[in-house]
Amino acid sequence: MTSAVPSVADRTPLASTPLPNARVRRARLRRRAVPYLLLAPALVLFGVFKAYPIVSSMLLSLTGGSGSATHSAGLANYRRLLDDPLFWTALRNTGRILVVQVPVMLALALLLAVGLNAALVRWRTVWRLGVFMPSVTGLVATGVLFAFLLNTDNGAVNKTLAAIGLPAVNWFGSGFWSQMAIVLVLTWHYTGYNAVIYLAGLQGIPKELYEAAMVDGAGPVRRFLSVTLPALRPVVLFTVVLSTIGTLQLFDEPYVLTRGGPDNATLTVSMYLYDNGFRYFDFGYASAIAYALTLLVAVLGAVQMRLMGERE
Repeated sequence: MTSAVPSVADRTPLASTPLPNARVRRARLRRRAVPYLLLAPALVLFGVFKAYPIVSSMLLSLTGGSGSATHSAGLANYRRLLDDPLFWTALRNTGRILVVQVPVMLALALLLAVGLNAALVRWRTVWRLGVFMPSVTGLVATGVLFAFLLNTDNGAVNKTLAAIGLPAVNWFGSGFWSQMAIVLVLTWHYTGYNAVIYLAGLQGIPKELYEAAMVDGAGPVRRFLSVTLPALRPVVLFTVVLSTIGTLQLFDEPYVLTRGGPDNATLTVSMYLYDNGFRYFDFGYASAIAYALTLLVAVLGAVQMRLMGERE
């Protein structure tokens, strides 16, 4: 019995299989290049408008002088920060406004969100729109509006205080009250924005949790403390970090309302940065202030996330 002998074609080694032709290789290269081509516009924009300014300002913070007199200064601008009393004054002012304004604003926003989320509230859509409207008002327009409202002699706020028998407040002539005026403006402008964020978080809490708490005999306050707040922890963390960053960068409201006065009582870090860069043209020092502020924002954000983040 004879066995079949394979033909020459059957015995051709696999290595002799023809490779993909040039057209197939080009098609594969084109397919692989498509994602990079789609990302290219975003990468170019990021490089031109983000990466380049960041690197350029970092290098600028290591220089002194301006214009043709610019020279290398090393870390002199950062050492100058440590001995600059006006920088520390601006930092203290910003810190005071932050410590008062952020807790007050977020507490009011949470109360508003809880109220708007209640089933008994009628016309909830209209109320939500009214609460959110101040946050879409321009910051400069807001500052001008409150400059009229808080006018010491003819402002509506002082007239209202006089109508109920309270003394008028010198909002822009006193260091303390000028800071409280900034707090008032910020609270009015951003409370609705945070309330809408809290409202979205409240609507994502399962109703079964409240029903189980009611079965266990928990009252409204206990349900709020044991169910609502723990469930809102990520949302609260988000608003705290975002509000802290925004307040540390505070510029528009004090610039329009007080120009940093009286006696530098409302001078903020961002205003001091602006003055050095665009009034005194000391761009190296202004860049150093910007990076000191960036470091402060990063440290506070990390601390807040560490203290308020999710716990196992």
